[in-house]
Amino acid sequence: MVQNPGKVKWGIMGTGWIAEQFAADLAYVDNAQFLAIGSRTASSAGEFASKYDIPRAYGSYEELVSDPDVDVVYIATPHPMHRDHALMCLQAGKSVLCEKPFTINGDELEELVAAAREHKLFLMEAMWTRFLPPIRQVREWLKEGLIGDVRLVKADFGFRSGWNPQGRLLNLELGGGALLDAGIYPVSFAAMIFGAEPEKIWSTAHIGETGVDEQFSVILSYESGKTASLNGAIRLGLTNEAYIYGTNGHIHIPSFLNATSAALHVDGGEPVVVTDDRQEKGYSFEAYEVGRCLLEGRLESDVMPLDESVAIMRLLDQIRGQWGLKYPSEG
Repeated sequence: MVQNPGKVKWGIMGTGWIAEQFAADLAYVDNAQFLAIGSRTASSAGEFASKYDIPRAYGSYEELVSDPDVDVVYIATPHPMHRDHALMCLQAGKSVLCEKPFTINGDELEELVAAAREHKLFLMEAMWTRFLPPIRQVREWLKEGLIGDVRLVKADFGFRSGWNPQGRLLNLELGGGALLDAGIYPVSFAAMIFGAEPEKIWSTAHIGETGVDEQFSVILSYESGKTASLNGAIRLGLTNEAYIYGTNGHIHIPSFLNATSAALHVDGGEPVVVTDDRQEKGYSFEAYEVGRCLLEGRLESDVMPLDESVAIMRLLDQIRGQWGLKYPSEG
């Protein structure tokens, strides 16, 4: 229950790069108040609090979730820790926005969803792309049927990271690899359009010397021959574009995961381009959605519903299963 009917009081768990991006964007959210930061050390929390003018800094995650004034916690820790940290929040009565990927696998996520529903608390995956204005416009174009029957989706996200075998991206024990870090974006994008339960899955991956998938390609087949062609990489730079092809035209989204524009091409007509000249990175839109839901007493968002997040995580499990890739935490 939100205590101040006009503002949602936020806490952030973790002080890494993604926490910094989210913290900076909270200043643009009119239904949010940044109340507390939690870290593993008091010094890290204090530095973060000073940088972002946060009233309360805690040197442990337990102290953060024990703060009676915090309404919702944004979990910005590495994803192998998401299950435990989200459960900690839910058991303390805190709503949760959890950074992607939600968890390591579908079993962990189903446990979180069950806990949220048992405690009647809000829970959502921080798939920020869904909430960006150009992506919302794309969904409206699709709803209106402007490009006809959608037949094909193509989406890529990849970057060339430096070689650091102990770093998060290349470390199997930390849930490293392209699928969970980069691939979640094109897979979730395809799910937004076609759903998260394809009829068939074909995939391949390059497993590097540290045991993680450094790049992958997957084709998903849906009813009536609809398909999605998706690629992800952490050691290979890709164009990071998305295309949606229909029987009457197509939609192009450059840099779709942090989209600032989208173009509608209807056969026989001039392109229609929407742009977003936001000053912030774009995490503000998902934060606003969380605040809206909490202020309206909703337990999940209809833009990123929990059942869809579970289906996407199960799909990632199936793709990874084709490669025989397991994480140490899975036994």
